[in-house]
Amino acid sequence: METSDETPDPAAQPTGIAAQDWATASAEPQYRAAVVDLLGALAYGELAAFERLAEDAKLAPTLEDKAELAKMASAEFHHFERLRDRLAAIDAQPTEAMAPFAAALDEFHRQTAPSDWLEGLVKAYVGDSIASDFYREVAARLDADTRKLVLQVLDDTGHASFAVEKVRAAIEAEPRVGGRLALWARRLMGEALSQAQRVVADRDALSTMLVGGVADGFDLAEVGKMFSRITEAHTKRMAALGLAA
Repeated sequence: METSDETPDPAAQPTGIAAQDWATASAEPQYRAAVVDLLGALAYGELAAFERLAEDAKLAPTLEDKAELAKMASAEFHHFERLRDRLAAIDAQPTEAMAPFAAALDEFHRQTAPSDWLEGLVKAYVGDSIASDFYREVAARLDADTRKLVLQVLDDTGHASFAVEKVRAAIEAEPRVGGRLALWARRLMGEALSQAQRVVADRDALSTMLVGGVADGFDLAEVGKMFSRITEAHTKRMAALGLAA
């Protein structure tokens, strides 16, 4: 998905653990545990995204739209496979790594199930982009090998431009749709941020890595700035959709 202009620059000279490779950084057990958690959360997220896009394809109004969503679903599954393989390569059991995050992510998707095609597009664009922004922020503080993988699996699968085109066209054809979709997007924003906070709070290694502790973590002031950047990026995406934030 997209990145906000304020997201830490991946090209900036890394320091601390961000300047190390996996072999060096993983010698610290707590850092290793945090990365396993992070990759597990991402892997389950990609698997859930695959399932959701495949399901949303059933709501597509045309065969062309259905095929486009199926292609995106396939890309998400490929991302899942890369994360699963990476977990296995670092001697972590993929299913065990994903399991702690399944309930929270499933609940998020249950609470934000779209009622129609347009809501599904907005959810994929807005909801997935918020999650991607969060993981990009975290990736800036990871070892070089893990950071590279995380950034690669966060690559846009084509959903951003597809969603913008379809939603803007729908609003142009029927302007009152915009109000309903704006309310929906605001709800998604709240639920997505709450979910991100829950995921971090529930996992000691992950929260310690993010706030001080292991690696070059955020201090509490930086956590606030991070969520401000994510909110700002969300506002820009809403504008791209033709919706009020």
